Amino acid sequence: MGPTGTTSSARRPLRLLILGGTAWLGRTIVEAALAGGHDVTCLARGSSGDVPEGAAFVRADRRTPGAYDAVLEGGRRWDAVVDLSRDASHVRDAVSVLEPASASFVFVSSVSVYADTATTGADETAALVDADESDYGGSKVAGERAVVEAFGADRSLLVRAGLIGGPGDHTGRTGWWPLRFALAAASSEPDPVLVPDVPGLDVQPVDVRDLASWIVASVERGLSGTFDAVGDRQSLADHLAVARRVAGHTGEVVPVDEPWLDAHGVGPWAGPRSMPLWVPVATHAGFGARSGGAGRAAGLVPRPVDETLRDVLAWELSRPGPAGSHGAGLEPADERELLTAARDR
Repeated sequence: MGPTGTTSSARRPLRLLILGGTAWLGRTIVEAALAGGHDVTCLARGSSGDVPEGAAFVRADRRTPGAYDAVLEGGRRWDAVVDLSRDASHVRDAVSVLEPASASFVFVSSVSVYADTATTGADETAALVDADESDYGGSKVAGERAVVEAFGADRSLLVRAGLIGGPGDHTGRTGWWPLRFALAAASSEPDPVLVPDVPGLDVQPVDVRDLASWIVASVERGLSGTFDAVGDRQSLADHLAVARRVAGHTGEVVPVDEPWLDAHGVGPWAGPRSMPLWVPVATHAGFGARSGGAGRAAGLVPRPVDETLRDVLAWELSRPGPAGSHGAGLEPADERELLTAARDR
């Protein structure tokens, strides 16, 4: 489905129902909507925290019958519903109940829906994975289909988000590198840092604040269609150079290639004993190198990556507990051993 929609701006506060709104992206969407003067209600279990001040909160578990009754009382209607669920069954239930009561539906999907992660420059017309709901990408595909079947193409907005970064990134995928360089720079003699050397691998994280603001602006404009929401594309090497610069690191950088990382048990992407952002280039060169042209044409304007990394570094340093305690990247002892091994090659 190609992008369509109008360009008229909102003339009145919109009534928005956010399915979620207590955690990272959902909460940022609520903040952007409130800043735009809109009437926002969040439906969530509340297990991730409170909603931003100014938003109404309806506590409900979407797995239970009647979960949406409170937001439909008195024939209440909504200008748009925004759903961030990764569970397709939740999406199906929501659209079946809320379609008569909402003018439109926004589903935050993912670029993980695409079957081909090797081809660079692909756009929204690329083939999708099967709608296997036991898989993250497949469940997002099933969710997308449920939205369009219920609301139709002209009342649906599917936002296929790329890697989301910036302040609040608990995965460490965008925060670990600037933090690692900052901690290395803080030593009396700047510590060396081990980095992946993967020519041909690009990344394009989108700042959570830019994504949230664009989603709200798109609802205001009545935008419909399918869009990849990705940041500006740059090589992994350039991205790490920016992370190093914003952290003020001037010490040694020790590059190691993919075979070496594999041989030494270092995992890709995120999680314990990993090199965040690195993915195998032979199979994933296109994962962080999508076109992004449709999103740009529809008004998504990413901020400079320097700003995103500077702000996520500040957030990382402000967190309580040990720095980098989200579980991504390498533990200091592991990195010291790997640096020794790399120098002994």
